[in-house]
Amino acid sequence: MTRVVTALFLVPIAVYSALFAPWWFFFAVIAIVALLCFREYALISKSFAPLGYVAGILILLASEHQLVPLIVLSTLAAMCLSLSADNAEKGVAETASLVLGIIYIFGAWKTGILLHDSEPQRGAFGVSAGHHWLMFGLMVNWVGDTGAYYVGKNFGRHKLAPSVSPGKSWEGAAASAVTGVAFGMIYLPLTIKGTFLPVAGGLALAANVAGQVGDLAESAIKRGAGVKDSGALLPGHGGFLDRVDSTMFALPVLYALLTFRR
Repeated sequence: MTRVVTALFLVPIAVYSALFAPWWFFFAVIAIVALLCFREYALISKSFAPLGYVAGILILLASEHQLVPLIVLSTLAAMCLSLSADNAEKGVAETASLVLGIIYIFGAWKTGILLHDSEPQRGAFGVSAGHHWLMFGLMVNWVGDTGAYYVGKNFGRHKLAPSVSPGKSWEGAAASAVTGVAFGMIYLPLTIKGTFLPVAGGLALAANVAGQVGDLAESAIKRGAGVKDSGALLPGHGGFLDRVDSTMFALPVLYALLTFRR
């Protein structure tokens, strides 16, 4: 019940922010979520958080042509931090962890901003197609998670990745993919003019599979750090990183596919 109540609180905020909010409000929500995710990641991985916060906000604010220089400069700055480490091996590991966290978290949410601001032509509800692409990227795994939860709980017999996430099953993964594809084939043609069913289904499948891999990748990070949840800010879900780990893999994959498609 706690999990459902938390979801009922978060979903309207996500829908409003992605589809209807003014840009400053949308950006503020993205920035807050990204910072909270990075905070949890930094605590788990023992990364140097201050540099990550600064680099991350700059990445979120940057234009597309500024992204590569910013990422390179952030990497160089992180490498400089290793010079002050007492142990060279530890310093290199912490540097790599910091760079990974910056790209993983802020890079993923940057693609969400780019999706939101892309394709200005009108879609359903009088908002741009870009807004609907972002909404689709957010929802395809959240909807899939619902199918995975009920099918996996009742019919899950074959473990998907027992060493990383013992609770997940192949049956639940298949249900997530089927539910996500069904959602995409309904949502995209209705909201973005000219989206054909096979294209909608293919994009939904790619984003859903990417999200499931992202969920497992975050579980591996937590298992390596010896923690069960990334945090405790969201009752029934754990931390923010636990709630959006699939989204942070789905958004970059969706953005890349749409970019290659153009």
